[in-house]
Amino acid sequence: MSSSALHILQSVFGYPAFRGEQQAIIEHVASGGDALVLMPTGGGKSLCYQIPALLRDGCAIVVSPLIALMQDQVDALRQLGVEAAFLNSSLDAQAQREVERRFADGALKLLYVAPERLLTERCLDLIARTPVSLFAIDEAHCVSQWGHDFRPEYRALTILHERFPAIPRIALTATADAPTRREIVERLALESARQFVASFDRPNICYRVAEKDDARRQLKDFLVAHKGASGIVYCLSRRKVEDTADWLVEQGVAALPYHAGMDAAMRARNQQRFLREEGFVMVATIAFGMGIDKPDVRFVAHMDLPKSMEGYYQETGRAGRDGLPADAWLCYGLGDVVTLAQFIAQSESGEERKRVERRKLDELLGYAETTACRRQRLLAYFGETLPKPCGNCDNCLEPPETWDASVVAQKALSCVYRTGQRYGVTHLTAVLRGEADDRIRSLRHDELSTFGVGADLDKQQWRGVFRQLVATGLLTPDEEGYGTLRLTASSRDVLRGEKSVLLRRQADSAGRRAKRQKVRTERTRASLDIAPHEAALWDALRDLRARLAKEQGVPAYVIFHDATLLSMLRERPQTLSALGAISGVGERKLERYGEVFLGELAASANV
Repeated sequence: MSSSALHILQSVFGYPAFRGEQQAIIEHVASGGDALVLMPTGGGKSLCYQIPALLRDGCAIVVSPLIALMQDQVDALRQLGVEAAFLNSSLDAQAQREVERRFADGALKLLYVAPERLLTERCLDLIARTPVSLFAIDEAHCVSQWGHDFRPEYRALTILHERFPAIPRIALTATADAPTRREIVERLALESARQFVASFDRPNICYRVAEKDDARRQLKDFLVAHKGASGIVYCLSRRKVEDTADWLVEQGVAALPYHAGMDAAMRARNQQRFLREEGFVMVATIAFGMGIDKPDVRFVAHMDLPKSMEGYYQETGRAGRDGLPADAWLCYGLGDVVTLAQFIAQSESGEERKRVERRKLDELLGYAETTACRRQRLLAYFGETLPKPCGNCDNCLEPPETWDASVVAQKALSCVYRTGQRYGVTHLTAVLRGEADDRIRSLRHDELSTFGVGADLDKQQWRGVFRQLVATGLLTPDEEGYGTLRLTASSRDVLRGEKSVLLRRQADSAGRRAKRQKVRTERTRASLDIAPHEAALWDALRDLRARLAKEQGVPAYVIFHDATLLSMLRERPQTLSALGAISGVGERKLERYGEVFLGELAASANV
């Protein structure tokens, strides 16, 4: 079995060896066992069901939640010579009947189906009459009511176990904490399934968090290092998505908007352009992205705080699926915390749901404000221990300065108390700085003992102090929607001087920021190791790939990933056998594209 699986890996997919637990998973499923697989995005989850599908008799049914993902997976498999198809609403009636006929005739090895269609009696009856090798349930976290991508129809997938108990099932996800894993097992009746939990670490992603100052300027500075690269910018609201996309276009960035309120046809066109063309930046709400199978996304930027660590991990995980260096950048401020707290309070969810969501928000705030290694904090949330700091996050690369802010915290908390716990950061800062405007005088807040006691800090510094006091649980935003701050039970110990407060020092001067941006830019340019004398060939290989992809109507990465092109650039193969030894070049792709890529490499050698 292992030799057969390895042969398929090398000859069909073009990879020299299995990674992590891939081989164990494949052998278990191929021999008829059920499995729950937790593996990070880019870790090779799809191979864990695609190879067993090729090893076993019959056709594998892959449950997938998104049309775009199905199409990309099928395009990629067909490039490899694998008979695959999908059934979804993008097909007209005649095309659907043709796919069903091929499935019934045994002409397919993999069939991708949306959960809604799979649950219809027509589809279930078709499956009952046709040999099926296995069921693969992708994005299995959608079954969890506590998850960020809950899909009610996923709950009904237990019918697969009830109707077809002899057919092995493999459930896969890249995002699931311990409670979500338990719910997947329970809801999908996978109690007897073997669980494979790979490391959640994505070492190629550099994690950075910036305190929100001038968010658009900060985004523009960040994008300098990613000029011409594909990336995703997440915003919390639809309006902000459209405004940010328009502004980026004005700045000369090829940006496209995406949110659930857009016309469906326009949304689909923008997604297709992002997936199939190179160099576009997608500005989107979290409505965009689940299952996006684009390997060359070089960055993911968040202009607002996500709702949970799971959401943040999954969204940032869309960067660097090809294993090459990528950046995850989060820009957030106290306003984000207030907004999300209000969303939770004003939702129609029950108290248990609100309690879970508040806990998830607190975990994310702790990550955003930590002065320790961010990767260690992120992995710890998923129950994984990283023995030492990663060396590839902002806190490792540029260790933050901390300071004893116990007295400053006492001033801030006392001001909140003495003003009646009814005001927001702007008013509190004005009181602390001794700014006696008409409103402060009318409220007689200029007579308070805290008036002017914080004149030594500027407005930005106070904003940072209040943000960190909220993040550490010493203050909490009100739940009525007015942005005011209140004390918590933990505040008492600080006010009494029984607990010290250590905070991150605020942003540096513009000159220091410019220096850091220069370091980031140089790091990103060097990350792919494209030397000046290699640039022409690199561009030529990418242009050739783009032409081939356009001719066939498929994304460029379906031809070859960037990592494969980099290997060609480095190794300069001169024969088909040498080219075939490069990772990502299987037998079918070597047959289809070998001569033309060798020709491009030879032409560059003669220049």
